[in-house]
Amino acid sequence: MTDDKDVLRDVWFGRIPTCFTLYQDEITEREAEPYYLLLPRISYLTLVTDKVKKHFQKVMRQEEVSEIWFEYEGTPLKWHYPIGLLFDLHASNTALPWSITVHFKNFPEKDLLHCNSKDVIEAHFMACIKEADALKHKSQVINEMQKKDHKQLWMGLQNDKFEQFWAINRKLMEYPPEDSGFRYIPFRIYQATTERPFIQKLFRPIASGGQLHTLGDLLKDVCPSAIAPEDGEQKTQVMIHGIEPMLETPIQWLSEHMSYPDNFLHISIIPRPTD
Repeated sequence: MTDDKDVLRDVWFGRIPTCFTLYQDEITEREAEPYYLLLPRISYLTLVTDKVKKHFQKVMRQEEVSEIWFEYEGTPLKWHYPIGLLFDLHASNTALPWSITVHFKNFPEKDLLHCNSKDVIEAHFMACIKEADALKHKSQVINEMQKKDHKQLWMGLQNDKFEQFWAINRKLMEYPPEDSGFRYIPFRIYQATTERPFIQKLFRPIASGGQLHTLGDLLKDVCPSAIAPEDGEQKTQVMIHGIEPMLETPIQWLSEHMSYPDNFLHISIIPRPTD
């Protein structure tokens, strides 16, 4: 991969100031103060909210405490989506801090997966990395790694260690020079205005004529509604890691530099603010 370490660092160290408040109907022994946290965009809610859990459990009656879950303006937040994706999809045009409501009761079985331990997050994370490598390298890179390399990827993410993670992840971002890019780009496109979880299909980074495919090419092929008509105004925003990349950006470069640690490009299509 081309070495653009500043971009990799900026992506890794992206943070979202967040205010957690307890849901008003939860029964507490005394008033629950809000809890403020800088959330790492690249991580998962259930991986970084131990302090939030402890803070609110202190004021709860223990018999009232079951599995913690989070919502934003009535939408339960999927813990298996990276935090940055959740923010881009649901809250990117709202004022900071991001206001998240904490629940300990009435787990929304229809909307959320259970997450009883960090092992569940690790299993999900590694499954995504393996799927991404199947698309990029026919699974050859991940299968040649040792178990300790897989563990190092996970521990790097869990402990927020950029160097530890990228020492291994770098191998997943390489490709033979004669190929000019990956076999297929691991991406998922999420739309704020639809119930469909996400769009994912096979897409090559290089066109048959040898030219580099761009983000705009990907959207035209997979989600044409995200592209403004030639005579009309742009009604949507295309967000990755809280920014709107230029549609002319090569998709191969985005995959190498702006994928989440799970090796997927998570792209949010949201309505453009009208004010």
